[in-house]
Order: sequence, then structure tokens, then C-alpha cells
Amino acid sequence: MVSSAGHSRAHSTPAVVIAAPSSGSGKTTVTTGLIGALRAAGHRVAPFKVGPDYIDPGYHAVAAGRPGRNLDPNLVGADRVAPLFAHGAAGADIAVVEGVMGLFDGRILDHDDDTGAGRLGVGSTAHVASIIGAPVILVVDAAGHSQSLAAVLHGFLSYDPSVSIAGVILNRVGSPRHEMVLRQAAARVGLPVLGALRRHPSLTVPSRHLGLIPAAERNADAVAAVDAMTAHLRGALDLPAIVAAARGRSVPDATAWSASEAVAPHRSAMSKGSPVIAVAGGAAFTFGYTEHAEMLTAAGARVVVFDPLADRLPADAAGVVIGGGFPEEHAEALAANDLLRADLRAHAAAGRPIHAECAGLLYLCAQLDGHPMSGVLDIAGHFGPTLTLGYRDAVAVSDSVLFRTGERVTGHEFHRSGVSDGALAPAWAWRDPAGRASTHGVTTASVHASYLHLHPAAIPEALCRFVSRAADMGRVQSHEPAGDIAGAS
Repeated sequence: MVSSAGHSRAHSTPAVVIAAPSSGSGKTTVTTGLIGALRAAGHRVAPFKVGPDYIDPGYHAVAAGRPGRNLDPNLVGADRVAPLFAHGAAGADIAVVEGVMGLFDGRILDHDDDTGAGRLGVGSTAHVASIIGAPVILVVDAAGHSQSLAAVLHGFLSYDPSVSIAGVILNRVGSPRHEMVLRQAAARVGLPVLGALRRHPSLTVPSRHLGLIPAAERNADAVAAVDAMTAHLRGALDLPAIVAAARGRSVPDATAWSASEAVAPHRSAMSKGSPVIAVAGGAAFTFGYTEHAEMLTAAGARVVVFDPLADRLPADAAGVVIGGGFPEEHAEALAANDLLRADLRAHAAAGRPIHAECAGLLYLCAQLDGHPMSGVLDIAGHFGPTLTLGYRDAVAVSDSVLFRTGERVTGHEFHRSGVSDGALAPAWAWRDPAGRASTHGVTTASVHASYLHLHPAAIPEALCRFVSRAADMGRVQSHEPAGDIAGAS
């Protein structure tokens, strides 16, 4: 990682981790409904998601009424997970953490890991639960299960005794008799049943090529879906028993991560001033970590959110951040916003910095499947059938507005699109799972753009460098109104 963690006050919050034997067991529905049910019962709930997922935290946030956050040892280092948990849980009386994939599924390495995760799997749900000392509640898809469920539960209970499994929630139960048999199976291995959910197809959330449709795109529909989950789960779960399990957290108080302390060692070289950093939002750009805006603010910036589907670039924007999302689903509307596209070209031409990840890279292209994009980069984007997914250990291969040559990061790719080769300098180099070396992304004098998603807590020096560049360029160009510049295409 580029630099070390920043820390602040001590904090401790009761917590449970919602896990499952495998993907597709119903974790997101159960977690979202549990968060909503706890909130309805008067609790202040802090929601979290294990891993690099952006979509599930959006539904958690709707249910909790506060931001959903991620806990990922692969992206931020195991030492930052407990501090980030304590930071995100501040002011809450209970935290609910949704796991990723199966309980012990983590990053697949082609060598022995030295993280101390052991059989827990690096970055797995079990690994995170162990770090924060929270008990696990297993969600089991009961369809097709009967008495043999006891053997499945016994396996998870005995695989690694360091993981505390507090109970099981039975999902997609078929009938009262089916529930009785499943409860007997759980009792045989001494695991309490903390809830039983009947098959309820109306609780499913619509999905597409990269998973669930983000809550920010569904608006009122997302709120209605969360309300339905909350109502259903509130009557099906043993909330007092779940709260009691959460209060069984077994680790000492953690020292909370602090954005201000994280950036403090890197602010000495920063220019003075409070540059405006315009962050893309709206339905097309929904992917981002909550800590990003917190760290930009701590580094001295004023963060302003704009919607590329409808808005122009803020006139005083000294820097621009365009994160992930689904531009391919909104390509016509993005293409129709001619003024913003011109604003971005003028912004880059003036030397003002742009940081783009994944969807942001596509939006900076000249076109996306025939639809004109901003044209900041003279390359073309296209949507395809192949999913690219996984963690990458990357090294910067050229200086940019964020990184210096040789700096190393761990990031995550998740996309079904690609960009054409161009004559621009690459941003990153890494080896693919087959060991082949390759370069990725684009850097120019003012742009850093790639498919690699990075967690801001792992790169405070880079964010400070970006804000410093924005502050310098903002002062130099302050006499040029963005709207006037943007008129030329």
C-alpha cells in the first residue's frame, strides 16, 4: 500500500456478521431487512459490506438512514479494517455486516499468504469477522435441505473454531413441516435458529449484467423494496436474540480511523486553498466509497456533487472525480449533455486534474458503442460479453496527477466493457492470473483513468497530491469561467 492508516478516538459497537455457505443464499435480502427491522425497533444501525461491492451498501444505506461502508482487507490492509469499522460505527448502537460469497471464500492466491488469515481466506467474511471480533449468523438457503442440514452446519461450526457462529437464519423455507425438520437439524448441532423465512419471490431485487440494480437508480422503487424486506424480516427474525449475539463481540476497543489523521502526514507539501472537487453522481455514476469525500474534504477540498445526465460542470471546479457506475445504461442521455462534455474537455485542456475509475474511464472516451462521450481521451469504449473480475496488485508506470512511478496499490476490477488501444501513456502494470505482464489505464498531463477501483483509505498521499494539483490549477485558471471555455468543442 502507498501509506499507513490514520487513527483517532477509541470506539466499540456491538455487531453481527451475516454470512452464508455460498453465494445466492439471500444475504443481501436478510441483511437489508434486518437493518431496517432494527432501525424500526429504535436502534441506530451502522451498515457494512465485506469486500469491494458498491451496490449492496446502497440498499443498506436506504434501510439504515446512514451511509453503507465497506470492509476489505485486500484493498486497505488487515490493519485498517478494525479502525474503519470503528469510524463507520460511530454514533450507532449496533452494526450489521453483510458478508461476501461463502463464509470462508476470500481472494484466491497462487502462493502461501502471509497475512495471518490462514484457513479463513484473505479478505473473506470469516477473516473480517475475526478482525472485528463479531459473531457470525449463517443464512442458509433451505430449499432442498432436510435433515442433512445438520451435517452442513456441523462442517461450518468445526472448520475453524476461531470463527464464532452464533446462529442460523433459514431462508426459503417451504412449509411448517419443512421448518420443523430444519429446526431439529440445527438443534442437533447446538445452533439456535434466529429466523425462518418462507419463500417470497416478491422480495427479490431486479438485477442485470453486473448484479443488482443500484438503489440510487431505482429511487422510489428501491425504498419500496427495502420497506418490503423490512416488514417481512421484522416478523420472521428473533431480533432480541440477534441483538444479544451482537453484544457478544469479543475484541478490545479499536481506535477509529480518521480521515484528517490519514491525510495529515501528506498535507505539508500541499498548496494552500480550498479547491472545489466536482464528484460525478446521479444514476449513471453510483459507485464510490463513503471515505472518498471524507478524505478529499480532510485534504482541504470542497466537494460538490454533480449529475452528468443533467448538469454542467460546476463553474469553479478545480478538479473532477468520476467513479464507477453504468454509463452504458445511460449512454444516450450522457451523449445528449453536450455542454458538460465540452466543459470536461476544456477542464482537461486547461491542466485541471481528473480522476476516473471504470465507468469514469468510459465517459472520458471519445465514444461508447457509437454514442459520443466527453472526448477527453482519444480512445473508444465498448460493452462486451466477457466479465473481468478480480483483485490486482498494480504498480504505477508513469507519473500522474495521483501517483508517482513505482508506487504500488491493490485494487479491484469489475466490468464487462473495454477500451481501444491508443497512443496514451498507461497508468498501471500488473500480472494477470496466468502470470502475463500487461499495462492498463491511461494517464495524461491532467488525467488518471483506469478500470482499477481503489479504496481511498489506502491512498491518502495520492488524494492529497490530487487536491494540491487542483488547488494550484484552480488559482492559475481562476480568471477563466468554465462556462465560457466550454463553448468550444
